Order: sequence, then C-alpha cells, then structure tokens
Amino acid sequence: MMAGAMMKGLVKTGTCAAEHIAASDAYQPCVDALAKELGVRGVSSNMEVAGFADLLIIAVKPQMVQQVCGDIVKSSAGKSSKPIVVSIAAGVTLSSLSGWLDSSYRVVRVMPNTPCLVGELAAAYASNSACSDADSAIVGSMLGALGSSFKVKESDLDAVTGLSGSGPAYVFQFIEALSDGGVRAGLTRPVATELAAKTVRGAATMVLETGKHPGELKDQVTSPGGTTIAGVHALEVGGMRAAVMNAVVAATERSKELGHSKM
Repeated sequence: MMAGAMMKGLVKTGTCAAEHIAASDAYQPCVDALAKELGVRGVSSNMEVAGFADLLIIAVKPQMVQQVCGDIVKSSAGKSSKPIVVSIAAGVTLSSLSGWLDSSYRVVRVMPNTPCLVGELAAAYASNSACSDADSAIVGSMLGALGSSFKVKESDLDAVTGLSGSGPAYVFQFIEALSDGGVRAGLTRPVATELAAKTVRGAATMVLETGKHPGELKDQVTSPGGTTIAGVHALEVGGMRAAVMNAVVAATERSKELGHSKM
C-alpha cells in the first residue's frame, strides 16, 4: 500500500513520469493493477527493477530486506553507477542496509506514515555517509511531493516512529472517541464521525497555517466558565495529555527494541 501510494503521488504531482517508474512485487496482481492504473512499468523481478533504476525504493517487510538487497547487488555487478537506495522498512538500520549492500551504496532510511495514501505524508529520513547533500536533496524532493519530510539523525528515527509513524493510530482513536461522545450526547453516528474528523482536520490546519502554539489556539476557544473549558478540564482529569505523551514514548521504545532485534 505504501509503495503504491508513493507511486501515485509521484505521478500525480508530476515529480516523475509514469513511464520512468518500474515496480516488482511478490504478488504479481498488485503490480499489474498499478501498471494498469498509473501506466508504470510492471516487471516480475527485483533485479529487473534494480537494473532500471537511478533511485530504488525498498518497500517490503523488514524480514525480506536482506534478500532484496542481495538482488540489488547482483543487478549492479560490473556497473560503474549504482542507484540511490531508499528503504521504508521499519527498524532496518543504515548499518544493516549498508552491510547487505556494500559501503559504496548511497542509502537513505525513511520513516513514512499512512497519510501518504491521501497525499499528506509526514516523514523523516536519514542518509548514510556515502550520500552527498545532492543525493539527500533528491530524496527530500521526492518525499516533499507526497507531503512533508524532514532530514534527521538516524538516532531520531525511533522518536519519529513513535510520533508521526504511529501517530495516525492515536488520532484515529481520538476521532473515534470524539464520535462516541457525540453519539452519547444524542447525535447519529454518521454526523458525529464527520463532525469529529473535520474538527480534527480543521484544528490541524489552523496550527500549520497560523504558526501559533497549539496552547494559544486552545485558549482562543476557551472562554471563562464556558463549555469548552469544562470539557478541557474533563480531559485533564482523565489524563489525556499524559496518556498521549506516554503513547509516543512507548512506541519509540518499542521501535528501538525492534531495531536491536534485527541487528
């Protein structure tokens, strides 16, 4: 799904023409469907894609990455130019990727998130020492076509995983809770869910477009003795702020554990 979303975004924004994109997958019908929908080149082997690419994206489960890296090395044998390799596999470190390829490969590790599927990517990426500033800029430009991206130290990617990588699930849960509250107060489920989702989208847009601190925007809604401050107080009593912070920290720590287990 992530690879398909990235291809759609690159084609839709004109960042890369469909005929310049090739893809392979263990499940061939998936590739055939993308080829039919987007006009990309669907092929049957990783080696064929790797031989075609200037920039190569590894979008597979972590346990499959080493095998894919082996295909990349085979496809590049005897060639003077090697592709930039971008991995979106969770927990697979630059060190592991460089070891399965070799130190001459330019490797970038990316932590994306599922809003990429609707053109609202919030991602971060880290590059190995073989990457030049220009190489990193190419990857940043590609990710920027899908939403927002930030270059960070690799050691920060676990925190990125805990925040924006896992964050959509927290927000979905909050939207569901808002909707449940609306239903409890007497609204129908469709009305409650749409109001909740659009409230979250609107509030997020205000943070991004005004540049104001979320706390300042919250204060603008809360009048003395009013309905909103009563609701905010209930959230504080329920420990919402601490629960969300704990969720980010727990997901960050789990990301670190998974990364160590793959090394």
